[in-house]
Amino acid sequence: MKKAGVIYSEGSHRWLAITRDPERPDYLIDTNEYLIAHDGHAVLCDPGGTEIFPAVFSAVSEQFDPRQIETIFASHQDPDIISSLALWLEFNPRIKCHVSWLWASFIPHFGGNADTFVAIPDGGAKLAVGAATLEAVPAHYLHSSGNFHLYDPLARILFSGDVGAALLPPGEDELVVKNFDAHIKHAEGFHRRWMGSNRAKLDWCERVSRMDIDMLCPQHGAIYQGEDVRRFIDWFAELEVGVLST
Repeated sequence: MKKAGVIYSEGSHRWLAITRDPERPDYLIDTNEYLIAHDGHAVLCDPGGTEIFPAVFSAVSEQFDPRQIETIFASHQDPDIISSLALWLEFNPRIKCHVSWLWASFIPHFGGNADTFVAIPDGGAKLAVGAATLEAVPAHYLHSSGNFHLYDPLARILFSGDVGAALLPPGEDELVVKNFDAHIKHAEGFHRRWMGSNRAKLDWCERVSRMDIDMLCPQHGAIYQGEDVRRFIDWFAELEVGVLST
């Protein structure tokens, strides 16, 4: 069963992490979902697949009124990211989905209409959550050709989608990375195969190195925090990607 836990709280600004589900079927990839709330307004990052909608909705509802979710941020087009969209829209037809312009005519196959989608240009955009402002950060070809991450300058948190993801074995379900060297072994094969461009990888590493990041929150695996954020960026910069694992 998924659970929601607060990973950041300052005044009316909160981050919830909806954690991995140890009871999921083995044939489904496990995912994290994140909710950012400010003054009673909220955005849900990569809300997940259709099959986990009940678990995500229940976990969110334990900590937050889901009627205040006004925005969905989809880092890219994969079904484990956004195939639950139709169910969220059934709950609240006014929800807006922010996504790369490249996928704004593909994701409607999961649900929604022309009024649902806010297309993000390649260079990125600002995204309002109440009075707070988040930033859609370009991460194209990592791994999708139209791909964005979401940065919260107030909380100093970067939601990094598939970058930083680790496919953890059963029993390793910590929310936060405890041992970087042991953890990163579960990320290497994924990044070599799923990240498609060394040039795009280096562009991303240079961009995020200039940002003030306390936590890097991927869609799969555990959260990097503190010095492990820099360790991950340096590790990723040196890794050859776009190749088959050996």
